[in-house]
Amino acid sequence: MNNYGGLIALILAAFVIVVIVIRNIRIVQQARAYVIEYLGAYKTTWNVGLHFKIPFLEKVAKVVSLKEQVADFPPQPVITKDNVTMQIDTVVYFQITDPKLYTYGIEQPMVAIENLAATTLRNIIGDLELDQCLTSRDIINTKMRAILDEATDPWGIKVNRVELKNILPPKEIQNAMEKQMKAERERREAILRAEGEKRAAILEAEGEKESAILRADAKKQQQILEAEGEAAAILKVQQATAEGIRLINEAAPSEAVLRIKALEAFTTASQGQATKIIIPSEIQGLAGLATGVIEAAKDK
Repeated sequence: MNNYGGLIALILAAFVIVVIVIRNIRIVQQARAYVIEYLGAYKTTWNVGLHFKIPFLEKVAKVVSLKEQVADFPPQPVITKDNVTMQIDTVVYFQITDPKLYTYGIEQPMVAIENLAATTLRNIIGDLELDQCLTSRDIINTKMRAILDEATDPWGIKVNRVELKNILPPKEIQNAMEKQMKAERERREAILRAEGEKRAAILEAEGEKESAILRADAKKQQQILEAEGEAAAILKVQQATAEGIRLINEAAPSEAVLRIKALEAFTTASQGQATKIIIPSEIQGLAGLATGVIEAAKDK
């Protein structure tokens, strides 16, 4: 019976040991780190992989995420150099680079970062006027990132960047800014409209100019064609006249034929609209000669 009880105790003890061993096995995931303490003191930092914790002696003090994190802080009242109170909320992007310093460097890191960001923002905005605050956001972001990164380095935190999410001036200043922006938009719209009208007028004038040039070119081409046609007609007439003279010269007509042709030309002229015809003596002689020639021809 005692042996049976001892066996049961041994089995229970083995079961407990197995459970304890299993419960003390840790698998560290990617982008995580485990801070391990031994009897209350820092011992080591576990990175990615399989680890075994000594039961009752070692403890996981903190599980730290190594990913980049975002802290969105509520709006903070700040006063500019020209005594304008604004509400500005900031967004801080940070990453834990040293899990040990992050665990033991400061009690509440996020609260510390928020207070540090608010203080830094007030100091920077206090040296700037309202217009500078609204137009120099990138400069403010750069200054805040540098100051916060240096201040949080002993805490094992690296500040990657800082963004001013919203800058809210007082209501009356917002109304004035909206009116100014509206006036600026109307001014730009008027400028664009005037430029468009000017451009349209220029295009219209260019179109009319091109049309006039085309009309002038067409008229010029027509005149050239007409002149060429007239020149060609005159050339044809001259060529025909020259050809007729050449043929006459080649035919070598007698004097009697020439006189008959002259008489025919005179007869044609006498049938015109003129009321009086003066006949030169030469023509009269030609007429008599022509009559004699005709009579001789009839006798033959």
